[in-house]
Amino acid sequence: MVDVFEQVEEELRSDRYKRMARTWLPVLGGVLVLALVAALAWWGWQSWQTNQAEKASAAYDRGMVALEANDARTADEAFAEAVEVGNGAYKALGLMQRAGIAVSANKTDDAVALFDEAAKASRQPMLSDVAAFKAALLLMDTAPLADIQTRLEPLVAEKRPLRAYAQEAQAMALLQHGQTADARAIFVQLQLGQDVSDDVRARAQAAVQVIDSGTAVALPNIVKAALALPTPPVTAAAAAEERP
Repeated sequence: MVDVFEQVEEELRSDRYKRMARTWLPVLGGVLVLALVAALAWWGWQSWQTNQAEKASAAYDRGMVALEANDARTADEAFAEAVEVGNGAYKALGLMQRAGIAVSANKTDDAVALFDEAAKASRQPMLSDVAAFKAALLLMDTAPLADIQTRLEPLVAEKRPLRAYAQEAQAMALLQHGQTADARAIFVQLQLGQDVSDDVRARAQAAVQVIDSGTAVALPNIVKAALALPTPPVTAAAAAEERP
């Protein structure tokens, strides 16, 4: 009698497993297919990203070679290609190089627009802040003080990579508009700052001395020349930036 019950229970269990298999195997199969499709899509996206980065790198290198050969037209075309196919880092770098070419051609408005675009192209502060800073410097002699302050304000926040340089530019702008006392206060702050580079500290000390001597008329041009920053080089981190 026990054997009969065990046989019936086994048959019921087997039937239950069959029903479960009929119900869930198609679902599991669909999940596996979706996982495979997602994996292939990710691989395709990564491959595409790598291919685009290689194209951007090659175009950027061609632009640098053309610049060294004083071929501005070819360089500008190559940098434009890097901007078109590159990620945020290459877009920012290519746009900054194009802005530099515009500056050399005395096209200040075009250069400012390119620097502004570069500042928005990358999430890396070392790239975006350099672009924003260069745009502010180009406008220093022509834009209202309020506009310059608006451009520099985000760059002087704590832990921003160009904070001291941006503060120095703020002081320079104040000097140009006759606000000597406010400019001196910033230079004194830079002179005493903990995270200020030696070159900025030395210029701040010299600026305070010049202001105190009453001969600060030529100081803005001196500081502006010292503040000019080169375009950052392409690094592995920059090249790999902003991939999803």
